[in-house]
Amino acid sequence: MDRKAIIVVVLCFVLMVTWWPMYNHFHPAPPPSTNVVTSATNQLATGTNAPAAEVTQPYMADTNAPSAFVVSKEIPEQLLVVSNENARYTFTSRGGGLKTVELLHYPETVSSVRGKNSHTNDVATLHAPSLPPVLSIMGSGNETLQGDGVFELTQTNGVVHAEKKLTNGLTVVKDFQIGTNYLVGATVRLENRSKQPLTLPAQEWIVGAATPMGPQDNAQGVGVDWYDGTNVVVKPLAYFNTNTTAFIFFHHTPIWEYRAGSNNVVWVAPHNQFFVLATMPKVPAPGLVVRLVDLPHPSQEEIEAAPHVVTEPKGLETALTYPGVTLAAGQNFEQTFNFYAGPKEYKTLARIGAQFNNHLDLVMEFGFFSWLSKALLASMGWLNRVLHLPYGWAIVVITVLIKLIFWPLTAYSTRSMKRMQALQPQMKAMQEKYKDDPTKLSQKQFEFWRKNKVNPLSGCLPMLLQLPVLWGFYGMLRSAIELRGQPFLWVGDLSKPDTIFSLPIPLHLFGMSAFPVNPMPLIMGATMLWQTSMTPPSPGMDPAQQRIMRFMPLMMVVFLYNFSSGLALYWTVQNLLTVLQTKLTKTQPDPAAAKAPAPVPPQKKKK
Repeated sequence: MDRKAIIVVVLCFVLMVTWWPMYNHFHPAPPPSTNVVTSATNQLATGTNAPAAEVTQPYMADTNAPSAFVVSKEIPEQLLVVSNENARYTFTSRGGGLKTVELLHYPETVSSVRGKNSHTNDVATLHAPSLPPVLSIMGSGNETLQGDGVFELTQTNGVVHAEKKLTNGLTVVKDFQIGTNYLVGATVRLENRSKQPLTLPAQEWIVGAATPMGPQDNAQGVGVDWYDGTNVVVKPLAYFNTNTTAFIFFHHTPIWEYRAGSNNVVWVAPHNQFFVLATMPKVPAPGLVVRLVDLPHPSQEEIEAAPHVVTEPKGLETALTYPGVTLAAGQNFEQTFNFYAGPKEYKTLARIGAQFNNHLDLVMEFGFFSWLSKALLASMGWLNRVLHLPYGWAIVVITVLIKLIFWPLTAYSTRSMKRMQALQPQMKAMQEKYKDDPTKLSQKQFEFWRKNKVNPLSGCLPMLLQLPVLWGFYGMLRSAIELRGQPFLWVGDLSKPDTIFSLPIPLHLFGMSAFPVNPMPLIMGATMLWQTSMTPPSPGMDPAQQRIMRFMPLMMVVFLYNFSSGLALYWTVQNLLTVLQTKLTKTQPDPAAAKAPAPVPPQKKKK
């Protein structure tokens, strides 16, 4: 490769890595046109003076959207906590709903270095306490639906009861029942206890928010999924693009809000990478709305404690939408829900999906090769449960087994490519002889390949067949809670990059305060370079192209540098096994190659 080609490749890498950080730096998102969510405080605990009302409001692009969530702060907040063996549920009188769900067996933060303690001792928490609680109701007229927003909380026989009586005769009643397997049942009734009809406006019933797992979570796994009875619709945080231009020059309309549904919302699931708060209405909801919201910024202590803290975290607030309704005197409007608030554990989600017949396990987002992801996850679980292998070594064992399955195909491919190299002189002579007759050349080449038992596509076939395995691993590793916090050698968590330390390089222009050093993808890149250096080049490929192909591993290192270390571990073991097989195949004689005919030089025309 000449100097010019090297410069072009390097510039492409730099542009690929720095394009979006530079774009976001020079074209920051505009501020929202309405208020953002403000943080709630517990006046009962502090006893300090406060204004008459607290207003929380998401971004609202639709002028018909409900008004802000307003609660009175003259009355201290009442909290009611219910716990079981799996979770701690906190209910609030402000909005009469579920404020947070704390998962007792899952820490908020897991260190990427084995043996190193996490930065916090907090447990994983679903929903954000700064947002309106789950099953709070907002409508176009706050006085009609919630008044001052303060409910009366009571608990009887394990049922949490929230009730609000309004002056117009409407009573809002909510009952919550904590169940097993991270399930919560809830019933909401709008009761007209007056002697005249009541017309209620269109409503939004808050059903949870997708928020990062902790201060260092980059929110790549934050999103909202919903199921219409046939298909799953996925809306990640990246969908809500607040830029006003595209590719610098073209106008782009910021996306603050997403609306969907036509009486077919079977379930909706705000989630992050490993935890989900799924709402399953007994009767499919008419629609849903998802809005981008700001979350409270980390404290200065949190920023100083870790170099990768996200300073401006975002979340997605989700609500089910119901149309306006008129209640006759004494009439009720009731809705029943089941909530799953827990880890994205495939077995549990599949069992609950079968229980409610709603395919809730699709929230795992395994992708096109979901069957393969499920098989790989089940295999690793079996190795861990029955043979007591740690998950890291289970990945190694499964990689070896997969390599053994593909061993004959890869060996055939290597031998075929060696034969192609041995037959290159005959191929060049044939191309020279029939250069003026492409049809005849193709026919002769096909006959020549068949006679010598070679396949020009054999070099690509093993890679094409192994790509589904790679995608299966990727789909599984990015969302399976089983691998979270699982160590391997120096790696503390196979589900995220194995950062051992960070170089204090000022990269604020690119949204980074330090550069993370991740050994596993670097080792993966080195083994890929070793493998490509031993792989015979494809016949007919230009030498410059061959050199470029040898540097392709560098691009893969860039792509996978911040992916899960479990994926890099799989690829590293795969590369090492391929190197071993190539060495073994090269030492074995190939009878077909030994019988290859001698080169036939092109005949010169007589003058």
